[in-house]
Amino acid sequence: MLPGASATSILINSRPLLLGHRGARRTAPENTLAAFDLALTHQCDGFEFDVRSTADQRTVLCHDPTFAGLTVAEAGYSAILEKCRLNSPGGKTDCEVMPCLEDVIARYAGRAYLDIELKVSGLEEKVVALVRALAAHTYVVSSFAPEVLQVIHSLEPSISLGLICDRQPVLELWQEIPCAVVIPERALASQPLIDAIHAGGKKVFVWTVNQEEEMLRLAKAGVDAIISDDTELLGRTFPHARPGRTGQGPSAR
Repeated sequence: MLPGASATSILINSRPLLLGHRGARRTAPENTLAAFDLALTHQCDGFEFDVRSTADQRTVLCHDPTFAGLTVAEAGYSAILEKCRLNSPGGKTDCEVMPCLEDVIARYAGRAYLDIELKVSGLEEKVVALVRALAAHTYVVSSFAPEVLQVIHSLEPSISLGLICDRQPVLELWQEIPCAVVIPERALASQPLIDAIHAGGKKVFVWTVNQEEEMLRLAKAGVDAIISDDTELLGRTFPHARPGRTGQGPSAR
């Protein structure tokens, strides 16, 4: 940014949604309630988080396939909790150790925008049941896997879906997938792409944007949401929150 300039002096009037990547992961453990609360304290509108399935079909928040030395898909939820408590005792509740999707929905529905990323298949029916009651403009169910999005759409066409892309071949599928949002990695988010997606009636969320200059560039380019690890910087770059901002999210198509 130029010396003496401020975000508000450069920024267009309508700012994008501000979303923490796995919460405020720069300053709190990722995919935790503490990270989500901190992202909101930093004036983000919501946050992105990762969902996997345990062996007993619990929808747990975890980015990697292993956690605390256990393979998530092969371990029961109680076994994961026990292992975590042995490694870091402290009297935390289950949802503070490893939240489940239902914990996040119960705590944040209606007051934070939720970007629910499904890391694996097999959770579609359970996720549909959990998000069905949410207002479509307050969340998106996203995935790198087009087939996961297709299954969810077949179960409930009204659910807001987002296609995550970090490679050009997947990105080129955006017109074929029944999604409301296209979520390209920052290096793919060119102005022509943003314009084409908008012309196609879809919204653009961009990840993971951690530099102020790029945040401002993407806002000026018209993206609908910016996802960042650095939620403190994100909130500081766009300091004027708009009332009811979660009401500006995407609707299903």
